[in-house]
Amino acid sequence: MADYSRSLLHDKAHLVGEPEVLHAIDIKKASPWILLATILGSSMAFIDNSVVNVALPRLQADLNASATQVQWVVEAYALFLSALILVGGSLGDSFGRKRIFAIGIALFAVASIGCGISQNISQLIATRALQGVGSALLTPGSLSIIRATFPAEQRGRAIGMWSSFSAITTVLGPLLGGWLVQYATWRWIFFINIPLAVIVLVVLFWHVPESRNASGRTHLDWSGALLATIGLGTLVYGLIESNNLGLSNPLVLAMLTLGVAALVGFIVVELRKARPMMPLTLFRSHTFTGANLVTLMLYAALGSTLFFLPFNLILVQGYPPAAAGAAFVPYTLLIFGLSRWSGGLVSRFGAKLPLVIGPLLAATGYFLFTLPGIGGIYWTTFFPAVVVLGLGMATTVAPLTTTVLGAVKDRYAGIASGINNAVARVAGLLAIAVLSIFVLHTFNSSLDSRLDALHVSPAIRQLLDDQRIKLAATQVPATVHGTLHAELQHAIAAAFADSFRLVMWIGVGLALTSALCAFLLVEGKSTSKSE
Repeated sequence: MADYSRSLLHDKAHLVGEPEVLHAIDIKKASPWILLATILGSSMAFIDNSVVNVALPRLQADLNASATQVQWVVEAYALFLSALILVGGSLGDSFGRKRIFAIGIALFAVASIGCGISQNISQLIATRALQGVGSALLTPGSLSIIRATFPAEQRGRAIGMWSSFSAITTVLGPLLGGWLVQYATWRWIFFINIPLAVIVLVVLFWHVPESRNASGRTHLDWSGALLATIGLGTLVYGLIESNNLGLSNPLVLAMLTLGVAALVGFIVVELRKARPMMPLTLFRSHTFTGANLVTLMLYAALGSTLFFLPFNLILVQGYPPAAAGAAFVPYTLLIFGLSRWSGGLVSRFGAKLPLVIGPLLAATGYFLFTLPGIGGIYWTTFFPAVVVLGLGMATTVAPLTTTVLGAVKDRYAGIASGINNAVARVAGLLAIAVLSIFVLHTFNSSLDSRLDALHVSPAIRQLLDDQRIKLAATQVPATVHGTLHAELQHAIAAAFADSFRLVMWIGVGLALTSALCAFLLVEGKSTSKSE
């Protein structure tokens, strides 16, 4: 839900000047079709982003994948989406929003077929990367098309309708994904994109006009996009592969060094360009900087939670996939239900107060996630944590985007929102890569102590050691039976529960740090306007 809210604002990011609609239309006749195409198109990305996490435990078992490989299923998609989303919006402005949106839909659909028919984890990772490229092209386009085709007096209602239906798909996504994983196969979470894509492309072709910036083509910062992709990609690769090879491995060190160098190069290039993809001068505003630091910390915590929670619920707590998919629905409903209320907090109390209180509530939610052990019913274990975290994020999300837009001059509002959207996505991308190191270390340490207490034989221990990289999916050897089998299963589950608890404690720290950033950097009743 937070992602779709950010996408809404981000889609406005690339509308510099007035858009030019290239084909006159009867807006009364065309408006339902335009809304249908943009809602279904954006829903493909929203649904896919939420259902994949629910399917990870099942596809890990089916494809015999390690925890590192499963991380790449998420990270490959997030990497290309994060690095290219600003370029995707610029492409639409330059070459036509309908055209780039359609290319993104088609690419996403082809990649979805590839995901669904993947026979091994490497194929799935590659096609997920292609999905990320498609998503970077289609995600900025949905509201850009609405903004370009609807007259000003009808635009607000159209955006409101888009938001409402997008919220519904965001809620239904995990429920549908969990049901498909439980009663059919995880492959169907990708195949459901195909009929949606066909409908969108048909509607686009027949009923949606083309539009682009009236002022002509915008500048495309390809060098910035290339450096961002290389920097993020090599950095994430080094962090994730360190779980297999170790941080001191020459390849890991080389990738980390290259990643840092590329990101430094990105900053240098952006500072020197006349029209950069990411104008770093905007960060002269303390409020803009503070809001983006809040975004970085909060979405790092949220991204890691959404990644590791399904493994806890399904593999440790024994939830069916459908129940695991429903577990986070209260969070989404709170974001949706309270967004209008929280959006008015800035005008009433200023930006600082909600951006301090919201993260403090989120920190409380992460603390509540540290309390459950193994067992117990959802309503007394994870439900309170989900609700409190939802309240915290609901208090934060709308004021955060309002603060970002209010901290810069009006002509920079679009790109400022785009930067904030990219920061949120990069935060989740890096958080999973970094925290996986801590998770594996804690899992190994906890499992070692539990195996020592059980006095497990060296032969059985070696069989378990060969699977540790699978974390909670580690299987007890088939040669073990009876009481020891149950004790080893409990030891594996408890070791992962300890790892998950550490991630939640880190989430507490990140949320508290974000509250501190807001307190120190974000202005109260007024926001400074960056040049």
